[in-house]
Amino acid sequence: MGGVNNGLGNPPPGANLAALRDHNAALVLGLLRDAGAAGASRAELAARTGLTPQAVSKICARLRAAGLAAEAGRRASTGGKPATTWRLVPDAAHAIGLHLDRDALTATLVDLTGTPVATRTAPLAFGAGAKALLDAVAREVAVLLAGAERNADGDPAAVAAGPRAGTTPTAVRETAAVSPSGAVGLRGGSPGSGGLAADARGGSSAAAGETVAVSPSGAVGPGGRSPGAGALAAGEAAPPVPTPPRGSDPHRPLLGVGVAVPGPLDHASGVLRRVTGFPEWDGFPLRDALAERLGMPVVVDKDTNAAALGLVLRGAGGGGPAADSFAYLHLGTGLGAGLVLGGGVHRGARTGAGEFGHQVLQLDGPPCPCGNRGCVEALCLGAVAAGDTARAARLLGVGAANLVRLLDIDLVLLGGRTVLAEPEPYLRGVRAVLAEDAARADGRTVPVAVTPGGGRTVVEGAAELALAPLFGRSGTAFTARSDETKIVTSGGM
Repeated sequence: MGGVNNGLGNPPPGANLAALRDHNAALVLGLLRDAGAAGASRAELAARTGLTPQAVSKICARLRAAGLAAEAGRRASTGGKPATTWRLVPDAAHAIGLHLDRDALTATLVDLTGTPVATRTAPLAFGAGAKALLDAVAREVAVLLAGAERNADGDPAAVAAGPRAGTTPTAVRETAAVSPSGAVGLRGGSPGSGGLAADARGGSSAAAGETVAVSPSGAVGPGGRSPGAGALAAGEAAPPVPTPPRGSDPHRPLLGVGVAVPGPLDHASGVLRRVTGFPEWDGFPLRDALAERLGMPVVVDKDTNAAALGLVLRGAGGGGPAADSFAYLHLGTGLGAGLVLGGGVHRGARTGAGEFGHQVLQLDGPPCPCGNRGCVEALCLGAVAAGDTARAARLLGVGAANLVRLLDIDLVLLGGRTVLAEPEPYLRGVRAVLAEDAARADGRTVPVAVTPGGGRTVVEGAAELALAPLFGRSGTAFTARSDETKIVTSGGM
């Protein structure tokens, strides 16, 4: 087994204390995910976690009883009893990732390995207000789950699986079950099963028999739970290992929803700040509002941070060992950066790190929606709008060179719809600027590549925000008090 890089720094070693039972199980689960289909032996797991072989055996038994782990086989004997290997059961649970861009919403359902089961995209008017956004998210999540459910039942009209790297998810127009009252429901969600039902009329939702309400302005109000009861705050203990439904019930738990949105925002509280171009969102508690609406745990982070988390978990080099420090530069409807420093996602104390697009390159330059003039985002997007791709790429390179000098990073990854639509000119332009800058400095040229996740980078990173605590890799991104952890099941999954 290779070294563990969890996207937020390596996990602390395990401890043989009853109070840390769930923490230790999470560490083991994370190692099983890293091991893939080949699995890992108890001895390997003990060596990596610092736990005793007896403690690992007990944890593996618990994980098997929960349906999260299974025996993968036996290793060839080296003279003693062949070692039994253990593997993760990918479809034992799922999570949802949401990318809320300024003009589009992408939703994906992933299994425990982060592999997409279903993905869909739809138009989104980010400036239309809280109620419209919450309605759109509830509708898309309901249709995503309904389509994945039909796919599990062998329906050929089910929601399509996620696209290959570098492509844009195809919008799949399907209709979830809609009652005469207008409620959008999921087939198979019998009372108490935890199935999601989103009421499109009054902005209310029901999960596991509960009713919550959202006012016309989008504010969360009473209706069965206090605001934020389903939201997960930062800095809390890891959630207990979920238990899939017993018997032959085909349902699978939903661990929660990770949401990637443009910044600035406060990821610890899930509150939006003055989102560039949409200052009216300042102070809106998006995490709590979505948790109430969907009836599931929710975490919110900047789109670039979510992308960086997903990239470091998968190995930023495209499946190989991850660079210790790298930057993901996202050029789409805006321009931002996700930073990985020392193997962990760097957000800053107030989630202010990575506001890459708002470094000023021209003091008397064009106005930027952030309020400054001459920001690299305004200059770069202006060049894109004018059809001058070469200039846009060079401007992106100048910003990247500043970042390389400031942080001494090992790798620059490019992504976002604008880059992915025409990657070669951006690769050439950024590489050229970095090479010129390196020649004036220490001569070390930092490699530049297109993100290996392609168009899925942000939304799959968002899903990783929801998966993180199960594998002991949440850090400050996504943790929960045990009395607030919810597992939501949907029929057929």
